[in-house]
Amino acid sequence: MLGDLAAGFSAMFVPYNMILIIIGVALGLVFGSIPGLTATMAVAICLPITFTMDPGSGMALLMGLYIGGVSGGLIPAILLKLPGTPSSISSTFDGYPMAQNGQAGKAFGLAITFSFLGGILSIAVLILISPPLADFALRFGPIEYFAITMFALTLISSLSEGSIVKGMLAGLLGISLAMVGSAPIDAFPRFTFGMDDLNAGFNLLPALIGLFAVGEILRISEKKINPMGQKKLTHKIKGFGFSVAEFFKQGWNFLRSAVIGVAVGILPGIGGGTANIIAYATAKNQSKTPEKFGKGFSDGVVASESSNNAAVGGALVPLMALGIPGDTVTAMLLGGLIIHGLQPGPIFFAQNTDIVYGIFAALIIANIAMMLFLFLGMKFFVRILSIHKHILLPIIVVLCAVGAFAENNRLFDVGALLFFGILGYLFIKFKFPIAPVILGFILGPIAETNLRRGLQHTDENFLPFFTEPIAMVFWVIAIGSVGFKAWKNYKNKRIAGGV
Repeated sequence: MLGDLAAGFSAMFVPYNMILIIIGVALGLVFGSIPGLTATMAVAICLPITFTMDPGSGMALLMGLYIGGVSGGLIPAILLKLPGTPSSISSTFDGYPMAQNGQAGKAFGLAITFSFLGGILSIAVLILISPPLADFALRFGPIEYFAITMFALTLISSLSEGSIVKGMLAGLLGISLAMVGSAPIDAFPRFTFGMDDLNAGFNLLPALIGLFAVGEILRISEKKINPMGQKKLTHKIKGFGFSVAEFFKQGWNFLRSAVIGVAVGILPGIGGGTANIIAYATAKNQSKTPEKFGKGFSDGVVASESSNNAAVGGALVPLMALGIPGDTVTAMLLGGLIIHGLQPGPIFFAQNTDIVYGIFAALIIANIAMMLFLFLGMKFFVRILSIHKHILLPIIVVLCAVGAFAENNRLFDVGALLFFGILGYLFIKFKFPIAPVILGFILGPIAETNLRRGLQHTDENFLPFFTEPIAMVFWVIAIGSVGFKAWKNYKNKRIAGGV
């Protein structure tokens, strides 16, 4: 295996392939940092360019785009509370407060370093144990997926700021909004009120950008902006932005979050958008100081960025070992492999060893290039915070509108962006948590689809949903998670009351 990996690096260290990887990472970072221009779009746009290349060079470009596209979302997430991609949702929770507290350099340093480490760990998993892991993932059917999704939905209690009731209501609203449009399986239109544009439902990116970015902009716009009197934050950046002691302190948080990212990435159809929220909620649950989360806490940034980059390697496991794409980007990569006459699956490793290990080498090189690009640009990124808000906010609104429109070329999505922006503003005003809305919006359709598929397989018998071994394990974990959270709340109330 080491010899094959060395051969893969030899193939990728050719100047032509190195240039392709670097260009891919740079383009991916641009696409990831602009709302709406995701890694999926970057790969889709550049896929035709690879037609004239040999398979190794084509994969080098596409792997660079993938790594850069996922990582680029951390830039607007930290600076503007604007998740560039769904994978950077929870990076806004603590990254943005850190930037507002004058710690943008530290937030960037932690995010970049642990994004890189999470990516490297997931690639190691991909290289070492992808076939057996992919084989285990095949055991997951609709019943198991439904149980996993319900477990993930129990994390709403961890993302609820203060009131669990408000958090549950927010989560239910997210699920309800996700149900607008054609139903899964039978495509029956729901809650469309005769509007054709609603048949396709609301897309995730307009919802994401509207709730987090536009809502925040409306909140800031309430206040009178005095360009001359705007407070300027100083962002001192030394080295990586954090100390060696802080790095080692995050060891367990990083490892736990990266494992969650890999595990969620392996499961087809869930993706990094869910992985980073689950990792963040788990970090908050396991922390001795959960009250610090959401106020500019390093642990939150590390958990989010470790998991979303770890999901990259995880998503490639079923693609390469079984020919099953783990998310939308790997679906595009599957098309790229097939175009070059390559068929991922159980015999892919044996028949195309040079291509397989070339891909592994390209991923490692792309991760290193991503880290270098982000660290070199870090001091320039933080300067965005010194731009006066009366100039910066209109630019952000325009970028949001362009990103919402660009995903599907529908003006309706711009209207949806404004709708979710107003909703986000109302949530801020009435102190409802926004994260549960997004969690419900993402997981609601997954839960419904697998519930309906599972019922078809069991002749509408609910009992197997609770008795299947893997599903039973996740139900026990879900119940235990809720019980543990309730016990912690009860214990905190007793301590607060002096009992």
